[in-house]
Amino acid sequence: MSGIHGDYDMGHTVAGWTGVGIALTGFAGAGAALCAAWLPGVWIGLGVTALGGLVSWALHLAGWGKPSGVRPREQWDWRVKDPMTGHGDCLGCRLAGRRAGSAARGPAARRPALVPAHRTAALAQADRTPA
Repeated sequence: MSGIHGDYDMGHTVAGWTGVGIALTGFAGAGAALCAAWLPGVWIGLGVTALGGLVSWALHLAGWGKPSGVRPREQWDWRVKDPMTGHGDCLGCRLAGRRAGSAARGPAARRPALVPAHRTAALAQADRTPA
């Protein structure tokens, strides 16, 4: 059965499995509450299901997820924590305001401060130094 997918990264990550576990628990709880005709339990279960998605996203942003698409084989290990700088083409990273490689460029890649020509050199230097 393991050879059915060939040599493909299925994306097993801590973020993915934790989110699925929480969502499955919420879904099962909502189903049990529905069978017991307990309406508040249905809403609680649906809330736990939604919480699973939020927990998965938070763990992804904390570095326990994976980028969209196929990863190289050396990154298949669940301990690889690479999204700290944001994944390219990743909806979760874009929703969080992360751009792929934005933190990897570091402070040296910042744009230089624009200073009007009439300012003195001392004031221009004061504008460029970080506070």
